This record gives sequence, structure tokens and C-alpha cells, in this order.
Amino acid sequence: MTRLTILLGILGLGLVFLILNHDSGRTLGIMNDDFGRLVMLGAIAALFATGIVHSRRHIGQSLRQFGIWVLIILVLVSGYLYRNDLQSFGNRLAAGLVPGRAAVFTDSEGVQEVVLHKVLNGHFETPVTVNGATVQMLVDTGASRVALSYEDAETLGLNPASLAYTQTVSTANGEARAAPVTLAEVSIGPIVRNDIKAMVTEQGKLDQSLLGMSFLSTLGFLQMQTDELRLRD
Repeated sequence: MTRLTILLGILGLGLVFLILNHDSGRTLGIMNDDFGRLVMLGAIAALFATGIVHSRRHIGQSLRQFGIWVLIILVLVSGYLYRNDLQSFGNRLAAGLVPGRAAVFTDSEGVQEVVLHKVLNGHFETPVTVNGATVQMLVDTGASRVALSYEDAETLGLNPASLAYTQTVSTANGEARAAPVTLAEVSIGPIVRNDIKAMVTEQGKLDQSLLGMSFLSTLGFLQMQTDELRLRD
């Protein structure tokens, strides 16, 4: 049995145990973080022992290989132990590289926050899930309600042709007629709201759907910081 086989076997077995017991927080009665460190130490010890047995005549080469494998093990175990921090970093990086993508961060107290970055037109836009379907919306604190374009209403299955357009609203394309509707569920990332008052505008009167105050006013926290918009449940 080669050192590589032993190493991969120990790491693989340890990883399986950690995955199976991720929700419980304990593996074999040990906290998962401590179990991860134990797996790392066991792999290092096994690697060192097999290296001594199989390479007594090549101590220098064995030490170099040992150092390389210790580094690999440290990287793997550190990646697991700091997976939450790495996930937050990845989310922030992705949000910066892909403007409009809703990045979700969790602080030390377990509170989740959605962060949006400005898109090229200088506005905040994001995919919003409405009744299980997703449409792109412009965040607009000046809009009293969530406003859906005729086309997005069709995408969401609201059958806009059958609605009663009884209200008059102002849009970028001038005055338009709008039909009041109630959306069963509206969500951005982990932020979910039910029974949100909204409206559907006449065809061709609204270029993009608006995420208005009927949703935004339900948030516990909304803050704009330069090119970031922070939303908290």
C-alpha cells in the first residue's frame, strides 16, 4: 500500500464522517472542527510513519515529500474548517464580478444579509423570485408598490390580459393604466415575503419590473453604501 493510498484513505474516510454528521455538529462524540483536526494529525502521522518505513535510505527526499504532503493536508483541512469564511469571500467576489447578482452573507450571530452591487447603468437590479418564477427587477424606493411589466406578468402566469386596469400610474414612458394584484410570495435570496401588494402595467408602458416599497418597507434593514445596497430580513 503506497503512502498516497493511505493518505487519501484517511482523508476520504474523515471527509465522509464529517459530511454525514454535518448537521449534528459532532462526529464520534467529537465536535466536527476538532474531528477535522484529528483527521489531519492522523494523516500526517500515517504519512510520516510510512515514509520512514519505505525510504530509510533517502531521508532527504522523504522529508521533501513529507513537507509537500503536509502542506496539501493543511490546505485541505483549512479549507474545511474555514469553509464559511471562504463561501462569504466567494459570494462577495462573485457579486463584484457579476453586478446584479444577489450575494448572501451570514454574520457571527447567524443573521443573513443580501448585498446587491450596481449594474453598468448605475442602478440596482437583481433576480427576484415571484410565485416560484424568477424575473429581473430594478430596485426602486420611489415606487409605492412592486410593479410588473406586462411581459413579466405573462412570465409569472398572471394572465395580464384578464386583469382590470383600474389605476393610473406614472412611468418613464408617461402615464399608464395598471391593474392591482397580490403576489403570493416574493423573495430575494433568504428574504421571503407573502401576500405582497403589486400592480401590472399595460403592455409596452413599463420597460422593466420594479421592486417597490410594498416589499422593501417590510425589511428590517435597507442601506445604500456607494455601490452596494444591503438588505436584511
